[in-house]
Amino acid sequence: MENRQEVHVARQPIFDRKQNVVAYELLFRGKNSINLYDGEDGDLATQEVISNSFLVIGIAQISGDKKAFINFTENALKRNIALMLPKDLVAIEVLESVEATEEIITCCKELKEKGYSIVLDDFVFSPSYMPLILLADIIKVDYRATTYEERKKLLECKAAYSVEFLAEKIETPEEFSEALDMGFAYFQGYFFCKPVIVAAKNLPGYKTSYFHILQELNRPEVEFSCIEEIIRKDVSLSYKLLRFINSPVFGFQNNISSLRQALALLGQKEIIKWISLISLQCMGQDKPDELMLNSLIRAKFAEQIAKTNKWLHISADAFLMGMLSHIDALLGRSMTDILEEIGLDEEIKNALVGRTSASKLAMVLKIVQLYERANWGELEECIVAYEFNEAALCRSYREALGWAHDVLVSNQ
Repeated sequence: MENRQEVHVARQPIFDRKQNVVAYELLFRGKNSINLYDGEDGDLATQEVISNSFLVIGIAQISGDKKAFINFTENALKRNIALMLPKDLVAIEVLESVEATEEIITCCKELKEKGYSIVLDDFVFSPSYMPLILLADIIKVDYRATTYEERKKLLECKAAYSVEFLAEKIETPEEFSEALDMGFAYFQGYFFCKPVIVAAKNLPGYKTSYFHILQELNRPEVEFSCIEEIIRKDVSLSYKLLRFINSPVFGFQNNISSLRQALALLGQKEIIKWISLISLQCMGQDKPDELMLNSLIRAKFAEQIAKTNKWLHISADAFLMGMLSHIDALLGRSMTDILEEIGLDEEIKNALVGRTSASKLAMVLKIVQLYERANWGELEECIVAYEFNEAALCRSYREALGWAHDVLVSNQ
């Protein structure tokens, strides 16, 4: 019988105009395959997201130092559930199904007076919503459900009221560019995963060096002594290795003070992972932090999926596949061109460019992407088709979130 104590909360990043992540929207995920949110019980969804985020998983692990946007139903607002949450960590997102009654307006006024941020979800203008508009900090506009003229008219409110607008369901660079020009302050969608391809972009010198290190690491036979020499000759790598080995990721009681000891404790596979991380981090220094963080989450989640599904023989490849899954966005080049320059296994290459859906690695990547997009319907189909253990998947995703945050902090 499945462990009913397993809980899961999905998150979707919210970006500012410079593509920096400023918040995460937290999304409900049921405890088992039957309990997927179908939109009929919003009260349950709100309660579960709050309970799972603050009492079980931990809000710091889910959203770090960013605000968490949490959907609130009419009943949740009336019951003053929001007042139990820290105002600095959450934004109260009033669902589009909530009517602007006197009671709801009074609840939102009290929240506003106490310092909470008010967000109106999937907003469609109506005179009855004017009291809520006056209280709102952010108004979310569904980019797919509105026309250009409708959006333009809505944004005219910026001149009259102290409110910012968030464009949600932005899925292409072109939509993002248009929303920027229109004056939207915040953005939500999959656009950051779809980089603009710059055909003839050259890499700066230091990025080229790290890119060559990645090439060396992925040769059929890696010389461990060569890796050691690379680290010894690079002050930055040496410092970061010692900082990493002494971080909470490993939890060693005594400090590790020598490179040789650090290398011995890590082992070749972990060193390859670590240098891959540092390389990608350096190549993506002028890119949104979310790309690096999500690369780490994908890498660890993919590795854990392979391990828990008894595919140990592909777990290392799954990690590398996840780590490289945003390399096109980090370098501003096409995935196909980049992979031609790295000596990766063909199965990894095929999975990354979507050339096959039948391999185990392709299955793993698909599961990872469905999780991060909160596509629960299709995810359930994959769980059944691939015979995955859902409880183990939930556990693996939570572990990947915590691991990725720890690793990123220890390598800054």
